[in-house]
Amino acid sequence: LLLSILPVIGQPGKSKRPKEPGENKIKPVNKKVKPKTSKMKEREPADSSLKAQSILTQVMDKGRFQKLAPTLSLSAGQSIELRCKGSNVTWNYPSYLDTFQDSRLSIKQLDRYGQLILANSTAADTGEYSCWLQLCNGNKCRKDETKTGSTYIFFTDKEELFVPTPSYFEIIYLNPDKPAIIPCRVTTPSAKVTLHREFPAEEIETDGTDIIYDVKKGFVYQHPTSDHKGIVYCKAESQGAPQISIKYHLLYVEVPKGPPSTTIAASSKRAAVSDSVHVICTVLGEPDVDVNFRWQYPGQESERPVLIQNIWRLIDRGTGHTTRISKSVLLLEDFEARDAGNYICVAQNLQGETTVATKIELN
Repeated sequence: LLLSILPVIGQPGKSKRPKEPGENKIKPVNKKVKPKTSKMKEREPADSSLKAQSILTQVMDKGRFQKLAPTLSLSAGQSIELRCKGSNVTWNYPSYLDTFQDSRLSIKQLDRYGQLILANSTAADTGEYSCWLQLCNGNKCRKDETKTGSTYIFFTDKEELFVPTPSYFEIIYLNPDKPAIIPCRVTTPSAKVTLHREFPAEEIETDGTDIIYDVKKGFVYQHPTSDHKGIVYCKAESQGAPQISIKYHLLYVEVPKGPPSTTIAASSKRAAVSDSVHVICTVLGEPDVDVNFRWQYPGQESERPVLIQNIWRLIDRGTGHTTRISKSVLLLEDFEARDAGNYICVAQNLQGETTVATKIELN
């Protein structure tokens, strides 16, 4: 059930040149009103509140600048230039642009601001664009919480009401102790979006409490249960024929939190010289939690050749619950006397690690 991620390829476009003189156009207001004390009192709070809200601006035509609202709608195909004031700016943007090093995206740090240019935008570029200043002391840097900016940009496209995804089918894990998101986001904020179950064929009611629709995320199950499992899809309508999203397979998960639940077993407790033996380390856990394995074995120091293979698969336990089985298999061909001893497996996840061992003796 591993899904392959394919790059979303865009066409390289021309980057707009930075207009240095234009940058000063958001500052002269203060210079003009400085001598007039009465106006300063009226305008100062407005200016400081804007600065506290955001350091992010959009470069418009003829070097004009515009403070950005929480959301912005542009037509797909347009290019956009964003700037963030500061000499050490960090950017965040839809992850696939970074993953596949999309040539349409250009990020530069100039003396007084960071610049992000996205050329020839597509519906897939819809998402959050944000920036913040880094405060650095030597090699250690932290985010300056008072100097940030963020906007969610919809790149609208009548042909693509849903933000395109690289796959046709996606697995969503329903965990009882955290919300689950069916990420059918739209490119047009005014589109009417509904959620549907494939079997039995029906629309799923969104009551605004247990299931809500967030235009920036998709449908959110606030308290997932095993009743929600199954295959669902979304439907969107906006001045034309309805469009259907990809399908989402909802799997219910309920496994204990904590370090890996690990067992170990050898193909045989005793082995003769030249036998082939293998040892299997098995972990049962959450479907979306990776497990790393490390081995210690008698022939390790003398660099005895062993083959180690790591595999995992999902199993349905028949009660509506899905579990991931992760295995690490150590294979030793042509057993020798020096291979007798303890075989130790260390399994690690984000919550900690578990060590298990088994012994193989010379027959």
